[in-house]
Amino acid sequence: MLRNPWFETIAEAQRRAERRLPSTVYGALVAGSERGRTMDENTEAFARLGFAPRVVGHHVQRSLDTTVLGVPTSLPVLISPTGVQAVHPEGEVAVARAAASRGVVMGLSSFASKPVEEVAATGADLFFQLYWSGTRASMVQRMDRARSAGAKALIVTLDWSFSNGRDWGSPAIPERLDLRTALRFVPDVLPRPAWLWKYLRSGRLPDLTTPNLAASGSHAPTFFGAYGEWMQTSPPTWKDVAWLRKEWGGPFLLKGVARVDDAKRAVDAGVSALSVSNHGGNNLDTTPATIRMLPFVAAAVGDQVEVLMDGGVRRGGDVAKALALGARAVLIGRAYLWGLAANGQAGVENVLDILRGGLDSAVLGLGHSSVHDLSPEDLVIPPDFPLALGAAARVPVVQP
Repeated sequence: MLRNPWFETIAEAQRRAERRLPSTVYGALVAGSERGRTMDENTEAFARLGFAPRVVGHHVQRSLDTTVLGVPTSLPVLISPTGVQAVHPEGEVAVARAAASRGVVMGLSSFASKPVEEVAATGADLFFQLYWSGTRASMVQRMDRARSAGAKALIVTLDWSFSNGRDWGSPAIPERLDLRTALRFVPDVLPRPAWLWKYLRSGRLPDLTTPNLAASGSHAPTFFGAYGEWMQTSPPTWKDVAWLRKEWGGPFLLKGVARVDDAKRAVDAGVSALSVSNHGGNNLDTTPATIRMLPFVAAAVGDQVEVLMDGGVRRGGDVAKALALGARAVLIGRAYLWGLAANGQAGVENVLDILRGGLDSAVLGLGHSSVHDLSPEDLVIPPDFPLALGAAARVPVVQP
């Protein structure tokens, strides 16, 4: 056991997660695709932006709270939906309790390992995430179930396409985890006794099923069964997005926008909000960092919809930079999963506290009293930094 379970940076949470988790579990958590360029650039791009701090006139009190889709949050940071959290026995329930204790919104994946009803029972403000997968009838059933459980908004994720492997190798993930399969992973698990002990104390093995995708009266499909359904479903059109928005009937966030023209089409489809995203580098590798695409997307839609972003957020200063470039809030994924692996619910709370402290320091140093006052004037932005994908004006390509 660690003498001091508290960690002061998310980088330390990641180091502890790597030491604590079996290599296969940690490898699935890191993920990424192909060469991992987009995954790395998501974080590196934040470091290219500088701050322009003020030396006098700081405010004693700072406000970091905001609303997202009408839901109050104490911090412009949302828990991004992530699937099958085998890093801790309590999984999404522990994450939701942390979100509730810190007053932030929890996004729950339809690929989650815990039922939406159990997660909602924590009292967290819940947004339910849906993929375009299966029949329309099955998608309506999933939306109805989430609505009945108390979900306050729907997140539709479209920034995920099939990845053709990783240069560093993909982890071996079993279809099911029964005792026989678990024995095959003994050499990987035994060097990580703390992780194993938590599961032994919980009385069960990691759950690799997706209960929120179960049809009424049916068993929950395995992760790969659900993944197979998604792969076999014809990709959605903009008319399908508009249909989902109408069927849900409430606040609707489209996750996965990278291009200006797609952002405008999303507005036309009736979305309430969109998130500039490349699925954390798990989609098409060499897609630019999301923070670079954010300014033009935000400018293109103006105040017609709320704009969020996800990808590469590791510090409170990153949150401040995203807000300064037009985001209302950010979503975090790997960051809180590392906290969950490092110290369960308390580890996720630790991550949120780190982001809060860093954001507060940035708002203070930039001379503001509220996160809503952040603007591009607070940043040092390299001339080649912002990217307008799918815009009318394009950089000419020199033909060989």
